[in-house]
Amino acid sequence: MKFQEKIKSDKFLITAELFPPKGVNICSFLRRADCLADLDAVNVTDNQRASMRAGSLAMSKVLVDRGIEPIVQITARDKNRIALQSEMLSANILGIENILFLSGDHPKTGEYPTAKAVYDLDTIHLIRTARLLETGVDLAGKKLFGNPKFCVGAVVNPSAQPSDLQTLMFEKKIKAGAEFFQTQAIFDVQQYKEFFAKIKHLKIKTLPGIILIKSPQFMRFMQDLPGVNIPQKIQDRINFASNPLEEGIKICSEIIRDLRSFADGVHIMAIGIEECIPKIIKNSL
Repeated sequence: MKFQEKIKSDKFLITAELFPPKGVNICSFLRRADCLADLDAVNVTDNQRASMRAGSLAMSKVLVDRGIEPIVQITARDKNRIALQSEMLSANILGIENILFLSGDHPKTGEYPTAKAVYDLDTIHLIRTARLLETGVDLAGKKLFGNPKFCVGAVVNPSAQPSDLQTLMFEKKIKAGAEFFQTQAIFDVQQYKEFFAKIKHLKIKTLPGIILIKSPQFMRFMQDLPGVNIPQKIQDRINFASNPLEEGIKICSEIIRDLRSFADGVHIMAIGIEECIPKIIKNSL
């Protein structure tokens, strides 16, 4: 079953995230990808945190060739509408249908703070553009020779305030043509449950994001990000653990176990230590 078929099923879906290499040696990428071969799909990030890396499209094709279904991430940050449409068509030519559209972290947060941000199209317009291309026409009204087919995803942040604004944007993205959602990191299951109660009537697969906290230093970094809420109980467990990584794995497994009772699935972000993901999943059963 393709990922597009799975999001229409009752299956508890599990996806994960991989970031491309900073360079052309892909050995580490392949090793980490192989740890995720049994998942429903694997996201490939697009210069996350505004840090230059190999392209998400190229590395998604590497996954296709390895028998792993990718979700290519495309951000609005770096390209204008010409390049964005071209990238969508290129993805389809390479056998990639799953696309997750994001705004992208602003360059001022990354390694190139003086780089020019584009943001020619916002995420809602990106979703609409993908749906327009499927009809055989581009944004200039020109006919395409061969229509692409996409499975379109978007993001939502259940922890951000005001929550009603997040719900409104969620609904707008659905109306634009989004078929599935992955969320920013959640650590408070009850908070996500309250958000899920607001959107479950829309009957669209939404996978809450689960981040593996590997150290107190990484946790402090996460706490500085907008819209991230780490309960004090989890903070204490990481800060006082004799092995913070093992405690982080245990916390992830517990969160997923709790989510299995009502959520559509999970999206796991291990950020460079994807070999821990099979253990997280096994312990969540």
